[in-house]
Amino acid sequence: MTDRQTAPETIEESRLTVALLAFAAVGWTAAMLWSARASITSRADAAMEVTSTAYALPGAVSADLVAGAAVALLVLTLVSGRWTLGATARFAVATGSGLLVGLVSAIPIITINTLGTIYAAVGGTVAAAATIGGALAGLRLPRVITAAAAASVGVFLIGFVLNLFQEPVLNAFGAGDTASSANAAQWFSYSQAALSGLAAGLISYALLRRARHRDASSTAGGLRWPMYALAGAGPGMLLVIGELLSRTAGAKVLDLAGKVSELERTVQELLSTARLNNALIVLFAGALTAIFAVGRTLGSPADEAGPSAEEPPATTDTGIRGRADRASRDDAEPETTDGAEPESRDDAEAETTESAQPGTRDVGEAGTGVKGAAEAPRDKSEAGA
Repeated sequence: MTDRQTAPETIEESRLTVALLAFAAVGWTAAMLWSARASITSRADAAMEVTSTAYALPGAVSADLVAGAAVALLVLTLVSGRWTLGATARFAVATGSGLLVGLVSAIPIITINTLGTIYAAVGGTVAAAATIGGALAGLRLPRVITAAAAASVGVFLIGFVLNLFQEPVLNAFGAGDTASSANAAQWFSYSQAALSGLAAGLISYALLRRARHRDASSTAGGLRWPMYALAGAGPGMLLVIGELLSRTAGAKVLDLAGKVSELERTVQELLSTARLNNALIVLFAGALTAIFAVGRTLGSPADEAGPSAEEPPATTDTGIRGRADRASRDDAEPETTDGAEPESRDDAEAETTESAQPGTRDVGEAGTGVKGAAEAPRDKSEAGA
């Protein structure tokens, strides 16, 4: 009986990779929360505080989703090195880790004003996001979740860099008056989403491919292409989940921001629609990029073990040996004339014995080659008679 092979998608990621990912995700979340707190507390009146809170909510929620998943993956990796966790225990540990990250993340927002219900709603939404991220890490797809979380950090960084150079990019898209500026902003948003999806697919593919090469000598084998597509679509999925959380758990914040003015309500609706569209673009672009990257490597020597190009094909040696055997058989067979069939070994021995006793064998039964040797003694006997 052979041992059951371990499914490649259930193998834990290396501790160093998960630790670096958790450090990057937690650092990004801390930066987002600090920026949100600074933006909210710097406003002079309550109306501006509400609108600033509404602007900062989606980014903080998305960051906490990734942070909860990354920290949960790190905890699971450390715990799995000592004990074997079942499905239920794994899910409980991951969810608890995400909840702990969420509670810590809610503190900077709630402490802005402990009497304001709006900040309690924001803190609860952030905590829920981190808990959901931890629960997702509890799925038995640690490498896929790790690749998706790392790609999400890459998406965050691309958005940050593009926003730093937003003004020259908008000018390149033809921003000028009100109509052209709106058109340029839309193109900027679509370009950012497409570039983020491309980066998500490539980053997730690179991590999964590196893990596959690292385990090439194990019995686990490689991941199937749908797992690459799932990892590439992971950042877009997290953005969609974050937007849904902002619209549900954080609905009170968005509603209050919309009540500030009619213009603010329109802006919030436009921003909400744009975020959802961008999340869907990142989702599909990331999945397609990962699939195309896998398709380029299908059948390559690096991914599939096959016969070496330096070794001659087995059919060549077989063909040469077959021709040599046929040539040997042709040389060994006696030559025949007049279409006569070659004689067997027993017939040849019988003819040799009878050739010493003239007249004992009918000449017509002998082959052409033996006939000439048997006629001479018979002529001598006839002459004597």
